[in-house]
Amino acid sequence: MRTINIHEAKTHLSRLVEEAVQGDSFIIAKAGKPKVKVIRLDAPEVPAKRRLGGLEGMYTIPDNFEEIDRELDKEVEKLMLGEDEE
Repeated sequence: MRTINIHEAKTHLSRLVEEAVQGDSFIIAKAGKPKVKVIRLDAPEVPAKRRLGGLEGMYTIPDNFEEIDRELDKEVEKLMLGEDEE
């Protein structure tokens, strides 16, 4: 994405807006530091980057997880097969 200094942006604003409408986004910088990004108003949003480990520490897995899992499997099997409980 190209960067345009603020003076050039003021001088050529109409042309730059038309280019942005056509999909050619750009950044306006002041003293070499990026200040704003100009994009067309109905441009598709870029999805946020997914972070791995974002839920770390928010939950725990019980020590008897495998036992609980086997019990749930048995219950689901009974429900799916329509077997009555003994």
